[in-house]
Amino acid sequence: MQPELKKELAALDQMSVDALREKHRLVFGEENRSRHRDYLRKRIAWRLQALAEGGLSERARRRALEIATDADLRIRMPSAPKPAPIAPERTEVHSFHDGRDGRLPVPGTTIMRVYQGRALRVTVLEDGFEFEGERYRSLTAVAKKVTGSHWNGMLFFALGKEAA
Repeated sequence: MQPELKKELAALDQMSVDALREKHRLVFGEENRSRHRDYLRKRIAWRLQALAEGGLSERARRRALEIATDADLRIRMPSAPKPAPIAPERTEVHSFHDGRDGRLPVPGTTIMRVYQGRALRVTVLEDGFEFEGERYRSLTAVAKKVTGSHWNGMLFFALGKEAA
């Protein structure tokens, strides 16, 4: 690279945005609306190097033109697909509630908790809970059996909003 070109490129780093815009106008012969300092600096540096060292070869220019000509350029953005018509007569929505507390897992689930170094496993049944081979009506009853004092079963086993 020529020493005077190196000096000119180094000087670009010190220029203000307005000075870069003026330099761009001189180098390219047209105005630039950008106020992005790095963009202007890189674009001017590229142009100065291309002018000093020759830019693209004629063969490279022809190839770039071929690629641009062959490319299928989209002029307009594709329109959004039309939504499918709603068929309310085919869709029926029903709520389902089995009467169980919504915080409880489905029957067959095993709830685990470590309490005072002891691993507790409680199986959820359709009509209660099973712990160590015995059936209990509520998690509170299981918690009372384990701790010996009254505990909220949901809280003790970290289920539902209160436990969060």
